[in-house]
Formats: sequence, C-alpha cells, structure tokens
Amino acid sequence: MEYLMTYGWAILIIAVVLGALFQLGVFNASTFAPRAPPGACQVLRPNGPNTASLINLEGVCNGELPQYVGGFNNVGEISIADFSTFMSNVPLTISGWVLPQNNPSHHSGYFGVRNGNINFYILQLQNTNNLECRFGTGGVTYYSTEGPPFVTPGVWNFVALTYSPTTGYLTCYDDENPTTITGASGYISNSLQQFGIGWDGCCNGFNGELSNIQVYNASLSVAEVNALYQEGIGGAPIRLQNLVGWWPLNGNANDYSGNNNNGVPNAVTYTNQWTSGYTPP
Repeated sequence: MEYLMTYGWAILIIAVVLGALFQLGVFNASTFAPRAPPGACQVLRPNGPNTASLINLEGVCNGELPQYVGGFNNVGEISIADFSTFMSNVPLTISGWVLPQNNPSHHSGYFGVRNGNINFYILQLQNTNNLECRFGTGGVTYYSTEGPPFVTPGVWNFVALTYSPTTGYLTCYDDENPTTITGASGYISNSLQQFGIGWDGCCNGFNGELSNIQVYNASLSVAEVNALYQEGIGGAPIRLQNLVGWWPLNGNANDYSGNNNNGVPNAVTYTNQWTSGYTPP
C-alpha cells in the first residue's frame, strides 16, 4: 500500500502517456513503414496519353505507403475538367481509400461523375454510414448499397464501384465485400462531363481523408477489385490498358496514369499524419 501511495501517481501518468501515444499511432507498425515520395510510381505511356501500346509502370511501385493523403473538410474538392475523351459509352470502375471523420449529417460524396443533370455515377456515404453506389440515366436512378458491414469512421476503408452497361450490373464494394444490383442501364455520354474527388458530382462534400483514387474504362471483376484491396493503400493500378485516371493524392492532385488529366484542388490539404487509422489488409 505504501508503495502504491508513493508511486501510484507516477504509474498513472505513465499509463495516460502510453495510452495517448497508442491513440496517436506511435505503436502502429505503419508509422515506421517506408513512405514513397509524391510521384514515386507512375504509368509510362511511350506513345503519349490515351495510348496503351508498351504501357508499363515505372518508379517505386512495390506498395510503399504514401507520404501524404488528401484532406477534405466538407467544402474541399478536386475537379477534373474534361473526362469525355476516354469515358464515353464505356463500362466503369472507380476505387479508392477513404477515412471518414464522423457519421455525416447528410450524404457525403467521395467521388462522382456527372453529365449535366442526367447521367451520373456516384460513390458516397449515407448518413446511416453505409456505402452507396449510384448510377442514373434518363431520370431513373439505380442504387447499390453496401452494409452491413458499414464504412467505419476514423479508420481507412477501401471502397469501389463497378458498372457494366452490357450486363446491367452495378456493384458496390466495402473492402472486398461486394453488393450487386441488376437491371441498371445506360451510359455517360461524351459531353459536359465532370469528375470530382471529394464530392458526389452535385452538392455533397466529404469530411475526412482520401487516397489512391483509380478510374478504369472497364468493369473490373470481383477478383480484380479484391486484388486492388489486398495491395493496400499504396497499391499500384492493375489492367493498365484500361486505366484512365490515377490520383494517389500523395502531396498533389496530379494524374499519374500517363493521361495528363491533372486535378484542380480547392480547399484541399495534404497531411502526413494519417497512418494511425490504417491497418494493412
């Protein structure tokens, strides 16, 4: 008892400090993992943007963690001015890593594609904290909602949307878990297209952090989407011949797909204090 009376406060303070350090991720192995500098891995297209011959990856592409991720605070967004060159009349896959800060009070958009007010793809978080993939055309909207398990605030989640105009399948992924609806139809036409990161193509922003956004003009299979998830947050794209955009958000909004479709950030910050909520697959 005398020992506890003498050293109890010191033990309590040490316990509080250790708890705080653990909460900050100091004891997370990801904190000490090698970090790839911005642009360390990118796609090389020797014959220029939008070509696929001799396409390959160059640089540090072995899955090292990024140094930075993009931070959004409901109003921040990265806009891609013109996606029409390689996104018209085609299937689609959008994937990325998301860390929501909290349960949103309304829908919270991760990324979306919009053609005027008619055709759009959206990947967003509902206020019930389940993931929603949406495709709309001709006034008809199709939803594929993933959950449970739900997207978890405060930790990194892998999310993806795939759509096939041939089969009519719209699939939503939370980590490697797919939910599919059938009967969706239509496509994004080649005019007035906008692609936004950190918004839903309309009016709902995202509060949290985003990383490694990839877009393909193909509907990747369940196995391929799972492969992207298993690569982790620093993973390189697959199916390079169908890759149309790649934004790691590792310190900038540049497109590293070789298609030079760099984003224009607005109220976006880049932080290197992000690994405490990340657990490798």
